[in-house]
Amino acid sequence: MTFAEMIEKMTPDIYQALKTGVELGKWPNGQPLTPEQREISMEAVLRYEATAGVPEEERVGYIAPKLKKKTEAVEAVKILDSGQ
Repeated sequence: MTFAEMIEKMTPDIYQALKTGVELGKWPNGQPLTPEQREISMEAVLRYEATAGVPEEERVGYIAPKLKKKTEAVEAVKILDSGQ
């Protein structure tokens, strides 16, 4: 089975277990993920989200766009010297 085929057959439960494992650094049974397992699991999570139609706002690493603040026009103020 190829990696792509595995992603196609991944269930939401498996996706959630992988996602939690990456977030916590350990499997649901408490065993720590190796760096290689964490990397592969993260790639699987990202690919699953991209192909399974997970809304962008719910994907791993999503950062909401910053809203532009309204800028108020500031009137120039002339400071007079007290000697004038």
